[in-house]
Amino acid sequence: MQVMTPRGPALAEIDEAGDPRLLLVLTHGSAGTVDAPDLLAVRSAALEAGATVVRVTQAFRVAGARAPGSPARQDEAWEVVLDELRKRLPDLPLVQGGRSNGARVACRTAKAVGAAAVVALAFPLHPPGKPERSRADELRAAGVDVLVVNGDRDPFGVPDAADATRLVVLPGEGHDLKRDPARVGEIVAHWITRYA
Repeated sequence: MQVMTPRGPALAEIDEAGDPRLLLVLTHGSAGTVDAPDLLAVRSAALEAGATVVRVTQAFRVAGARAPGSPARQDEAWEVVLDELRKRLPDLPLVQGGRSNGARVACRTAKAVGAAAVVALAFPLHPPGKPERSRADELRAAGVDVLVVNGDRDPFGVPDAADATRLVVLPGEGHDLKRDPARVGEIVAHWITRYA
């Protein structure tokens, strides 16, 4: 499904559960895709748990850019996509999330789009080597429950447990969360079922 946004078209790949109880919308990191191992594992586990899953390729990536540009413009485009998805799937509770930059977008827009919760995979707490540039405020300002799943070897840092509803730190995992993506999927699927 293509959605026209103020930044150009975004693409939404919809996997519908047989008897859906929840809508889970996920997106990628700055230079990544919706086919990242952790996102695919979350999709599979969430489908089994009764969630219809939508993986969104944001407009800046469809246009070929590797950086999202201004947060305000990125969030504006994201909100347009979520509005279209809610029109198509109006009766399901919404949980939104993503990995890295996508987790930031999900936190910043959660209240505006009416999400019940946020799934933040590999939340980039700060740029590598620059802990003074913390983005913890984005987690705290989400205004809804936030699950954070990070690796303990993530050069972007690991958020404080006090800044999220639940923090899961996976030993041996880096920013890509690709050592055991199935574990990431299990954690997310178990957590989101409370919002169905």
